[in-house]
Amino acid sequence: MTSLRIVFCGTPQFAVPTLRHLLAQTDFQIRAVITQPDRPRGRGQEVSFSPVKETALASNVNIFQPEKIRTPESEQFLRQTNPDAIVIIAYGQIIPSRLLNIPKLGWINSHASLLPKYRGGAPIQWAIANGETKTGVTTMRIDPGMDTGDMLLQREMPIGSTENAPELAARLAALSAPLMAETLRGLRDGTIHSVPQNHAEASMAPILKKEDGRINWSLSAQSIFNRMRGFTPWPGAYTAFRGATSHITGQPVSKEYEIALSNGEIHLRGADLFVGCGGKTLLGVSRVKLEGRKEVSALEFANGARLQPGEHFD
Repeated sequence: MTSLRIVFCGTPQFAVPTLRHLLAQTDFQIRAVITQPDRPRGRGQEVSFSPVKETALASNVNIFQPEKIRTPESEQFLRQTNPDAIVIIAYGQIIPSRLLNIPKLGWINSHASLLPKYRGGAPIQWAIANGETKTGVTTMRIDPGMDTGDMLLQREMPIGSTENAPELAARLAALSAPLMAETLRGLRDGTIHSVPQNHAEASMAPILKKEDGRINWSLSAQSIFNRMRGFTPWPGAYTAFRGATSHITGQPVSKEYEIALSNGEIHLRGADLFVGCGGKTLLGVSRVKLEGRKEVSALEFANGARLQPGEHFD
């Protein structure tokens, strides 16, 4: 059995299960790991390693951290390493065209969507936010476009009705690991043939912006809940209350609690806090975090604010 020489290119936790899986296989040689430079992270802004680098260090794999992958030094490193394939998962930089032909089997990406749907940097978040009930992982050869390369293998997975982005990401990362190994072996053995994407069916999943988390109370309660799940942990779901930014968690309520409320109107019934949403639906609020304050239960928020009848979230 021919052993494949592989360079692994990735940065966040999502890429780690695939790297670990490939390291454990006897028919793959991980010749090097390329990951983003060490960055300040967290509140203390202490310089820390990426999850992929931590994994590579634990396995004594050669690590290369170029500030920019397009530099001549990066090209020289790749040509000297001479990989059969480069696996790239959530690396965080665009690969210039001149580097794409270095490995004979190409740069093989594992993308967390059922391509051509949800091309871009936040496929998991937007699939949940848009109310999708299924997603998956697609392996593909990258080309100069944004997730436009020919597809290799694809696996489908249901999205749980209350599942949030980190939970789904962990399951998709686990699904990606054996799928990448299967893809590499199929390319080596000539049993997998690439399939062009149908660009007419493509949709985009752009990197999240803070504004994406702003709640539009004219949407249905289910749509707002989907966005809450998709935009966990950032940017979250937020609105305004008496001029202050308020992050909210909650979920749609059943019909037996039906109350006639205008969009954004807040209503306290016993210990339950409801907000009117589009289509005469209701969102049951569970937690509220006002700007500059700690997160509290919906009842603690209502009591602390001395909520008045008819008040609204903006």
